[in-house]
Amino acid sequence: MSDEQTPESAFTHGVAEVGAATLTALRALEVAFRRMGPMGFEALRAGMAPVRERLEAALAEWHEQPLPDGLEDLGRRLREGAEAARAGLERAAAPKPEEILRAMRDHARAQRAMYPLRTVFPPLGRFFAEEHRWADLAALDPEPREGIRIGLHHAGGRDRDQRGGFVFYVPEHWDGVARWPLVVALHGGAGHGMDFLWTWLREARSRGFFLLAPTSRGATWSLMGPDLDAVPLSQMIDFVAARWPVDRERVLLTGLSDGATFTLLAGLAEGAPYTALAPVSGVFHPLNAVNGNLERAAGRRIRLVHGALDWMFPIDSAREARDTLVAAGADLVFREIDDLSHAYPREENAAILRWFDPALVPAGSPDAEAG
Repeated sequence: MSDEQTPESAFTHGVAEVGAATLTALRALEVAFRRMGPMGFEALRAGMAPVRERLEAALAEWHEQPLPDGLEDLGRRLREGAEAARAGLERAAAPKPEEILRAMRDHARAQRAMYPLRTVFPPLGRFFAEEHRWADLAALDPEPREGIRIGLHHAGGRDRDQRGGFVFYVPEHWDGVARWPLVVALHGGAGHGMDFLWTWLREARSRGFFLLAPTSRGATWSLMGPDLDAVPLSQMIDFVAARWPVDRERVLLTGLSDGATFTLLAGLAEGAPYTALAPVSGVFHPLNAVNGNLERAAGRRIRLVHGALDWMFPIDSAREARDTLVAAGADLVFREIDDLSHAYPREENAAILRWFDPALVPAGSPDAEAG
């Protein structure tokens, strides 16, 4: 701190520097996760280096600054978020590809820490909103209203080691009355709802829908052996619908990898509460051919998304699933993405929502023009 700086001004400067570096890291990691694949790891690692160096330098300087009275919580959250982002960058640069999965958890942890700061740090507010809402961020966070339950709601604990619970997100601008659609988003293998929630929160907050991010009871969804997850998933929906006005005619089930595979297994089951299914980078489980799901696929709205470069579930498996579902009479849209490996294409959220419910397309946005 220079002689001319007060502790308060030094703190303000540090917040700006660390905040900007952390946001750059969060965006860089998001790009890295979209592009990850065996052929691209080295390029991703190289791209992470300057971002990590900038964040580490900002943190090293800021760690020397005391937290002014009354700003301890802000400083603690920013430091926690910045350290998680730094850890994510470090893991993304590691020589082992599996470290990317741990980096994803760090990325989610950073967002959890920093989300409460969105109203005091406008660039962060923009990170948690789609671009068409940037001009009116204040409308996304109106003054608190008594008796209206908004924000993040946890069931089953907040510890990543706890399985079988869920996180439910109610956008802060919900008026307490409106009946909104529900998106149920299933994580991939070894994932957690607390992490996968952030894959959809930006869109839920910007467009106005309820978001449910469950966690599988085991390390992944019930793809082998007894089905331990389908009934609890339905019960979770019943639970939140009894407390918030979920539009049961607009319930989307989507998921990534194992979550996508289970989307079809659970989504086509008899009595399933979903009105549309959007599996991403999954496979068509053989059980679907013997448990009656194929018969129930007739007329069902399904949007199948898969990468042409997928190394875990090759594209031919997705094309076979497409042909099987079309032959079964499903109302199917097949989206093959040329540059996608086994990863989540975050940019597809807008297209999925446009397909699922045109009412969720913001007027005057690029999505509306896309049709």
